[in-house]
Amino acid sequence: MARRSALINVMIRSADRAARRLKRDFGEVTNLQVSRKGPADFVSTADLKAEQILREELQRARPDYGFLMEESGSVAPRGEEARRWIVDPLDGTTNFLHGLPHFAISIALAEGEEVVAGVVYDPIKDEMFFAEKGAGAFLNDRRLRVSGRRELAEALFATGIPFKGAGEPDRFQAELVGFMRETAGVRRWGTASLDLAYVAAGRYEGFWERGLAPWDVAAGQLLVREAGGYVTAIDGSAFKLEGRSLLAANDSLHKHALSLLAGAESIAG
Repeated sequence: MARRSALINVMIRSADRAARRLKRDFGEVTNLQVSRKGPADFVSTADLKAEQILREELQRARPDYGFLMEESGSVAPRGEEARRWIVDPLDGTTNFLHGLPHFAISIALAEGEEVVAGVVYDPIKDEMFFAEKGAGAFLNDRRLRVSGRRELAEALFATGIPFKGAGEPDRFQAELVGFMRETAGVRRWGTASLDLAYVAAGRYEGFWERGLAPWDVAAGQLLVREAGGYVTAIDGSAFKLEGRSLLAANDSLHKHALSLLAGAESIAG
């Protein structure tokens, strides 16, 4: 069993408390599909309530830490420590909205621009992924390691598909064609934090996406690193929280995935 630090215990307790509310609200979503109000406003309320719970729990435990939260923005840290929580209370909102049981709570702790701890919790499957810098990545206390597959032809990748009014569909199509031709398959499940957790767990060999926010990937990218994987921007440069793109993969296939993405870039122009 993994020895959890006091910090990780704080993050797990916070995620667990917020998850109880989300699971209760998720049970009501399908009842709203035919209501006059519709489900969208309800989901926004569920999102905000979960975020409020997380903020209260984390602030109680570490009152001097700042926040970067998807719904309520940023709060500067107090005192000398430049530490801040980076929180997505409901990653996979569209899945939640449609009654699809694939969404997560993502909590990361950053010192400056470096993430030092992360938790990604899937409340429906009761899978708690967590990592701390230098201490490894775990799933419900089982140590994680990225996949050992070395051939693209055997590899399963995940990605995010641009939706109406967002992203660059032409460039994405060029990227997708490249991966379709060379890999065993591509999946799109709509929750970036879980996609990265699955890379860390060896379920996927890699994941790429553009247009990401820090709260989408802060915890998940640390999981991948601590499980022995590589994380960069899509162009191969160093990953940055504000960088908006990410490629994560095991050590054998990361460079091959970079080549596929570079080839798609040249095609898309």
